[in-house]
Amino acid sequence: MRLKRIAVGVVLLLFAVIVAAAQKPAADAQLLARAKAIHERVITLDSHVDIGGANSATPEIDPGIDNPRLKCDLTKMERGGMKGVFLAVFVGQTPNLNPEGYKRAYDQAIAKFDALARLTQTMYPDRCAFARTPDEVERIARSGKRVIMTGIENGYPLGEDLGLIQKFYDLGARYITLAHSGNNQICDSSSASQPLNNGLSEFGRRVVAEMNRVGIMVDVSHISAKSFWDVISVSKAPIIASHSGCTAITKVGRNLDDDQLKALLKNGGVIQIVSLSSYLKEDPPERRQAIQKLRDELGIAGMGMRGQGPPPQNLTDEERAAREKLRAQYDERMKEIDRLYPRATLADMINHVDHAVKVAGIDHVGIGTDFDGGGGVSGFNDHSEALNVTVELVRRGYTEEQIRKIWGGNLLRVWRDVIRVAARLQKAH
Repeated sequence: MRLKRIAVGVVLLLFAVIVAAAQKPAADAQLLARAKAIHERVITLDSHVDIGGANSATPEIDPGIDNPRLKCDLTKMERGGMKGVFLAVFVGQTPNLNPEGYKRAYDQAIAKFDALARLTQTMYPDRCAFARTPDEVERIARSGKRVIMTGIENGYPLGEDLGLIQKFYDLGARYITLAHSGNNQICDSSSASQPLNNGLSEFGRRVVAEMNRVGIMVDVSHISAKSFWDVISVSKAPIIASHSGCTAITKVGRNLDDDQLKALLKNGGVIQIVSLSSYLKEDPPERRQAIQKLRDELGIAGMGMRGQGPPPQNLTDEERAAREKLRAQYDERMKEIDRLYPRATLADMINHVDHAVKVAGIDHVGIGTDFDGGGGVSGFNDHSEALNVTVELVRRGYTEEQIRKIWGGNLLRVWRDVIRVAARLQKAH
């Protein structure tokens, strides 16, 4: 009798397993269908993608095709349901805090503004349009075109001229990342071994005030913790971290700790969670050593390969061809390193979203990939895979309204708040 009861129990258990297995595909199909519907309805915005270089938006770097050199191009955006992207005018930092250095940085920035104009006005005006306000973002998104916006990554091109803030605004810049991988005339970087300004410099304080007045969002990604707290104390408008993660999960300088996330909540700002692997999970020493060995072998340290910024300007055709060959070798050999020591995954990225939501609240979290500047994780390696983000958010229980906020609603709200503060400050003067 006892054996009979055991047999019956085994049969029932097997039946339950079979039923569950049969139900899983149906549940997955329902989840995917719901995610697709949400993805189509919300305005999906990425707050940070590096422009490919001064020769971007030319036949050499064509952003209108499914370009193997780019993780963000119009074709991938269209395929992945990405409505808009901030293409960042990135300028690398040098030690030359002098007129010559500032002039070179300014010229590099202007070359990338020219690339944005080529993209939206000359090459593909039928597929994308430039937005200068949140209302324009929403209008262009409704039209079916991709929305192109811009910010400046690194305040270095400002030199010591506050008047350039207005000029860059007139060119379309709507945020400025105050620093990058080195200290500059504005503030200290999270990557620098030693401070230069002990946070914001006196000039940097005037920069933040002028950005508030003009209506440009202050971006604190890449800046030191002391610089962050100085910005919090100085800024009259909400701030953004356009591509950062959470220190509570991964302890790297560019990420924000819980106190900073709470300050962002009080300030009314937003953290845009990055998809760069080393900021989402700590690389094992073996991976770091393997990458360094590869870079040393190819002789590309500091040459602007993946994740190291753009190439130098004014290369000859032969120099450019040689760099492309090295880049192809680097990318190919990185595949083996990724196989041996896997990159972070989309799940790792959304873990940072979860943590930021828990600490700062659902109204203060967004997405800024850093594609074409080193960003890309398994499951969300380029914009063609953007739907996977929405699927994972739905899987974790986020509602459509919460997903709308994360995918762009929060960033648009901060942008509008910055515009209102600017209007008030201009009226006061």
